[in-house]
Amino acid sequence: MALKYPIATRSSGFPDAPAVDAEPSLDRRPAWYTASMVEYATILVDDTGPVARVTLNRPDKRNPISPTTCGELATALAALRERHEVRVVVLTGAGAVFSAGGDLSAIQAPPAGRSASLVDLLLAMHDLGKPIIAMVNGPALAGGLGLMVACDLVVAADTASFGTTEIAVGLWPMMITAEITRSVGRKLTLEMMLTGRKLDAREALAAGLVNRVVPAAELEAATAQLAGEIAERSPAAIALGLRAFYRTQDMAMEPQLRHLEGELGRVLGLADAAEGIAAFLARRKPVWKGK
Repeated sequence: MALKYPIATRSSGFPDAPAVDAEPSLDRRPAWYTASMVEYATILVDDTGPVARVTLNRPDKRNPISPTTCGELATALAALRERHEVRVVVLTGAGAVFSAGGDLSAIQAPPAGRSASLVDLLLAMHDLGKPIIAMVNGPALAGGLGLMVACDLVVAADTASFGTTEIAVGLWPMMITAEITRSVGRKLTLEMMLTGRKLDAREALAAGLVNRVVPAAELEAATAQLAGEIAERSPAAIALGLRAFYRTQDMAMEPQLRHLEGELGRVLGLADAAEGIAAFLARRKPVWKGK
């Protein structure tokens, strides 16, 4: 079955998408700028169409995460944020591994080229205002697991494995604790961290680490189907909703409700909200304006 919004590749094209009025970023780019125009050392970016694809691209090293990788991912996300036609971002790894974690060889080395901390990258992911889907094609370990969990949704191959393996080399998954404990209960999180035990795909699904597990041969199609479904929703409502979700997740109940009440007013004021209600009443498909 042909997919309406296949995940971006160099050989595929996409229909135009309406613009999204997102909050302005500090890194404004001209309208003609695209993330794929930048030369990256550790990632590949294809932003041709509604579903962009970002690939960790050091398969010979099992796609490690270094300060350079974090900086390049943050740069790419900043550019994708300004690409109004991009509705969804798919993050995956080249080769047979999603990511084996932090680049241990880079711990003592001075950062080269674009660099950022993992903290900066994780915060940028949660502030993107566009859904990020991790397409997990193989092991997601240590910092690679944290990067995966920081994505909004996860589709995993049934052959993938997941773990916090830092303890095996005398380390502890400090930064990614903030991500994992928001998805997995305390007992399982601590068991993973204390033992370094890896979960298989079904265990990860049961634990809430991933959304869907599919046969490895169906991973691309399943991810494209999910991304395409989301790409057809209002990008303006999604942007407001995602930011509200992450900004209020640690608030106490009353301030969270007060904040969300204000955000609901913003959503109701969207042109997309008026269009969605009108389309529902007229029993037709909505045409989103992205604002």
